Amino acid sequence: MNVLIVESCAELGQLWKRHLERLGMSVVLRHGQDDAISYLAQHAPQVIILNLVLEEGAALAVADYASYRLPAARVFFVSNTSFFSDGSIFAHVANACALVPVGTPPDDIAAMVEYYGGEANQA
Repeated sequence: MNVLIVESCAELGQLWKRHLERLGMSVVLRHGQDDAISYLAQHAPQVIILNLVLEEGAALAVADYASYRLPAARVFFVSNTSFFSDGSIFAHVANACALVPVGTPPDDIAAMVEYYGGEANQA
């Protein structure tokens, strides 16, 4: 399974990346909107882990591009804010599959990515 992580904090992104790679996933880490969209223009990950708060660019722009170019890809949001905690993110991003706090244990994130990635492969 191919996974793209878009996370501004390099240490956190590397932590998630290592956990996913232990499960046999191919994982690419990008830190901002431009890098993520450049990657998506040439690759088709099944799952995109996307922090809603990016230091460079806008997460929703990345999600919008993914929704247009890769409608089967699942977008797995993480956030350290309560914004969208009402679930409205699912109304704004067609291929959103989850919204979890940034502090979610990496093993739990890996298990959810594995599950949603399997769904993307069946679509």
